Parts: sequence; C-alpha cells; structure tokens
Amino acid sequence: MKTTLLLFGFLGLFIGAHAAKVISGIVYDETKTPLPGVSIVEKGTTNGTTTNMDGEFTLSVRSENAIVSFMFIGCQTQEIAVKGKDKLEVVLKADMVSMDEVAVVGFGKQSKKDITGALSGRVAGVSVNESRESGQAIRIRGYSSVSKSKTAYCLPPQPYPVSTEDYASFNENKFLDPKAEPLSTFSVDVDRASYSNVRRFINQGSLPPVDAVRIEEMINYFNYNYAGPKDNHPFAIHQEVAACPWNEQHYLMKVALQGKRMEKENLPPSNLVFLLDVSGSMRAANKLPLLKSALKMLVNELRDEDKVSIVVYAGAAGVVLEPTSGNEKRKIIEALDKLNAGGSTAGGAGLKLAYKMAHKNLLEESNNRIILTTDGDFNVGVSSNSEMEKLIEGERDNGIFITVAGFGMGNYKDSKMEIIADKGNGNYFYIDNIQEARKALVEEFGGTLYTIAKDVKFQLEFNPMHVAGYRLIGYENRLLNKEDFNDDKKDAGEIGAGHTVTALYEIIPLGAEDIKDYVPGVDALKYQASKKKEIQGNNTYSDELLTLKLRYKQPDAPKSTLLVETVKNKVLSYQKSSSDFKFTASVAAWGMKLRNSDYIENVNYDDIIKWAKASRSEDKEGYRAEMIRLMESAQVLADAVSLR
Repeated sequence: MKTTLLLFGFLGLFIGAHAAKVISGIVYDETKTPLPGVSIVEKGTTNGTTTNMDGEFTLSVRSENAIVSFMFIGCQTQEIAVKGKDKLEVVLKADMVSMDEVAVVGFGKQSKKDITGALSGRVAGVSVNESRESGQAIRIRGYSSVSKSKTAYCLPPQPYPVSTEDYASFNENKFLDPKAEPLSTFSVDVDRASYSNVRRFINQGSLPPVDAVRIEEMINYFNYNYAGPKDNHPFAIHQEVAACPWNEQHYLMKVALQGKRMEKENLPPSNLVFLLDVSGSMRAANKLPLLKSALKMLVNELRDEDKVSIVVYAGAAGVVLEPTSGNEKRKIIEALDKLNAGGSTAGGAGLKLAYKMAHKNLLEESNNRIILTTDGDFNVGVSSNSEMEKLIEGERDNGIFITVAGFGMGNYKDSKMEIIADKGNGNYFYIDNIQEARKALVEEFGGTLYTIAKDVKFQLEFNPMHVAGYRLIGYENRLLNKEDFNDDKKDAGEIGAGHTVTALYEIIPLGAEDIKDYVPGVDALKYQASKKKEIQGNNTYSDELLTLKLRYKQPDAPKSTLLVETVKNKVLSYQKSSSDFKFTASVAAWGMKLRNSDYIENVNYDDIIKWAKASRSEDKEGYRAEMIRLMESAQVLADAVSLR
C-alpha cells in the first residue's frame, strides 16, 4: 500500500467532466484597454483559463453558484459571483498597495548610476542590487508614474529576487569576410518557444533575459505566404534580397523553406506517449492546470487510428493510461483530469518509462512520438544533459521522436528542454496561455506531430566579387562546421508538415563605406598567395551573389538529398520588397533590440514598430497585431530602465 501511495501519490480525485454553465467576457484595465494573459480560476478548484490577446475568455464553471477570481500581477484580484450571469465585463485596477516594493529587472549593461538616474524623480525610491547572471535588479519603493502614464494596461513587475530560470548563453553572430570564410553552414530550426516565452516576460512587466531571446525562433513563430513544393521534395525554397532597413548601406537576404502541407486525415497513424511532469513544481495555475487543458485540445484532434499512452513522473514514474485509441476521448480526458501535482522530479525515470511505452505500441513507418510537458526542472535520476542526450539519441535512431512543451515560470529550465527536443528529432514550444496551446496543438497539429524531413541543413557560399562581409542573424546554437554539411552522420533539424523556416543574412556589399567598422581585416599575409587577382579575374560567376545548398533526409532514410540554387546579384529597394520580407525584418530588428545588439544601436523602437505596422498585411489570427502590442510594451519597459 505504501509503495502504491509513493508511486501514485500525485494522482488526484476524478473531477466530473460536465459543466454547470459557460461564462464568457472580456477583461480590461482602467483605461479600457483589453488585458491579455489574465488568470481566471473558479474559486476552490483548479478549473481555469486565461484571457487571449484581445482580453477575451470563455470558461465552463462547475456550479451555478461559482465564484470566479480574476488575477493579474500588478492588479487587484477581483472575485465575481456568476449566478445569473453569462457575459462578464471585468475591469482590473492597478494594485497600488502591493507595489510598495517591487522589482524591475534590467538585463543590459547599465551601471547603477545609469539606472538610478533614469528613474530618479519618477518613483519614491530606488536601490540597485547586482544579479549574478542577468544584469541588475532594481528595487523600487512606491508606484512608478512612468509605467502608469505610458502603458495601456497594468504593468506587473518581475518578482524579486531574481528567479532560477536557466537559459543557454551564446554570443551574437559577427560579420565574416567571404575571402577568408566563404561558407556559412547551419541547421534549420522550427522551434517557436522563444517568442511565446518573450511574450510571457513582457506581459508580466519585465524585459526577457538576453539569452531567452533566440531571433530565429521569433521569426519562425509566424506564418508566411510562401508557396508549397511543386515537385517530389518535401518543401520549397524561397529567397529574396533587398536593402536593409536598419543600415541603408547593407543588404538583407531572406532564405526560406515552406514544408508540404498535409490535411489531418492524410497524416499517418500516430503512436503518442504523453510524458507529464506532475511534480510539486507544477502546482501553479499556469503549469499543470494549463497543461491538462492544452492536452485535451490535442485529444480532440485525434483520429480512431491514433493511440495515446500517459506516463507521469514526480517522486517516481508510473503509467496512468495504457495505449488507448483516439476514439476513446472521454477515457483519455478522464485520465488527465485525475492528475494532481506533488513530489520531486524523477525526469530520467519518466523518460525511460515513456520510451518503454512507445516501444510497446510501435508503429512501423508511422509517427511514434513522445510529447514531454514540463517546466524542465529535472532534479532526480537522469539529470545531466549528457545522460539525457545518450538516452534520447539512441531512441531517435529507433524511430521514436520527442516533442517538448514548456510551461510555467520561476524555475523554468529552457536550456534543458531545448536539448531534449534537438537531440530527439522533435520540436520545442512554450505554452504561456490557452491560445498558444491551441496554436501549437490544433492549428499546427501536423507540423507539431509529423516530421516530413530530418537532418535539414543549409550551406551558403558567398561570392567575394560582390560581398565584403556577411552575418547570419540568429541560429547561433544551430551553427555547423563546414565539413558537417556533407556528413550524413551529423544530426541537424527537422521540419514538420506545413512548417516554415526563415533565415536572414545581413550582407555588406563590396564598396560599402562602413566595411571597416564591421570587418576590420588583417595585415597582408607574408607566406600566402594573394587571392585578389584570382577573384577579380574570374568573371564566370560575376552575376551571382551566392550559391545556396541544402541537404535533407526523408524521415526513414539514412542518406541525404542535395539541392542547389544560385542567388543573383539583384537587390530590391526596401519599399519594393514583399510584405513577408518586411515583417521578418521587423521581427529580427526587435529581437536584436531585446538582445542589445551592437548592430542596431542607432535604431529606435519607433522605427521598428513602424516597420512592423506597415508590413502587418493579412493577419487573420491576430498574431502580428499582438507582436506590435508587445513591441509597444517593451518600449515602455526599456524606457523605464533606461535600456535604450
């Protein structure tokens, strides 16, 4: 009996699936601006939801007499009895009392003098504490009149002390000289976790830590109007070169892939294992309760031929659902509803048991995949990155891939989850609200669960007749050695059905006046033959800016396929470039701004927001409009801590 309690102490009581009534509405701040990300919970239960980007919500409550709480950090919590009400219009007021002492975290390199000077006279009192990893933590006594006057909604602070969230550090890509380094080689990346995580930080009132900002994931979060493949390849290649908006002397080149789109009914059967973290760290409303709501959405997308198993881990790991057909949705949802959080985090044991379940129902030439949902805090069992990599890489070769969905805050371990998805031939996304769950698990069902190409990698060769310097924007943790491109044993990224991948290069053309500012060069070499005459005398490729090569494997193939294209030296004006080109440029510029990039120092937020607004184009889901609102909020935060 004790063993059973130890293994399954994290299982709760079954909660009835039938709701008493459905309420909906919208949540505003005092300026009548909709509030995104407000937590809404039926009092006395874990039943809840969050507002979408327009402040709207829908919640099924379990009692006609329910009381519903509306909570947003930096605002006063409001409780409303829903009896006799179906539609609610809620206005949250700024919590002046709770903000007697708050923290605003600055992730730049400002001195204490810079920060206190920027806030002097605007708040009642300021003291600066050094943070070990993330710059300075600024403790403010009193309410910040700067934030109140310049933002359109409650601007919640970053909690103090600095959290234990963990992000892999990396340095921004530099400009390279094509005469010395003509090849740029990198793996594709379809992860989107960075963007929604950045959104979470900003919606909670702080700028993200620099290493949480991965520009390629921010760009790839959005859908673009790229044509799909018209041949037997699983994706189409697109390219565009135009003037760079943040440096008129430079070019910006976009290279993109559009994965083959597939209707859900045409996807192969799936053998899915939900590997769920139900440890004590998952108790928060934006962790296990949100996780269960997200997976219920996915369950509703399953077909009869799909099967699901559920493995959970806390102090130990256990199976709570044997392989179950997608036509038994109620059974799967009931298993999810029974889960409660508690205990430590036996992540390694959970991984091993999940793989065991995947093998138990292995489908040949189909989709065998583990979906790991966690805050990433693996602290018992297989905890080192190297141990996890060996386990995951071995099972990857057996045809079992792994997708990772991150939840929560405070102890979030981004670096560990990124490694798991990367080594497991899967993708990684971060779910900060129920709308993001719908995007990742419903709207992008095929891309999330079904791989159409693996080990996809680019290699670009730049022509020194036209290019004096180049740099890849983002993809810092996806760079490969030049010899890795032809090595089929070298792992690279995967693309799912319907996925898009976009990469941007900033190019300095030959003759640019600022070349020495970015590519200083070296003294003439004494023992090496000069390449200058050879380059100038070779006119065979004089109209080519670069050659683009791409390798990929079919999901079950050991050998790669090579594609080669040339990019002509024809550069559009920025005004004549496509809307997608302009929008990706605005996302990249914002990412560089958040990372305090050396390459965008002379560009302000107003310029970046203007570029984004002008290129918003077709935006049915509202994701681009949401990003513009986030940019405007980030501008307020940057002003408040003098980051510009």
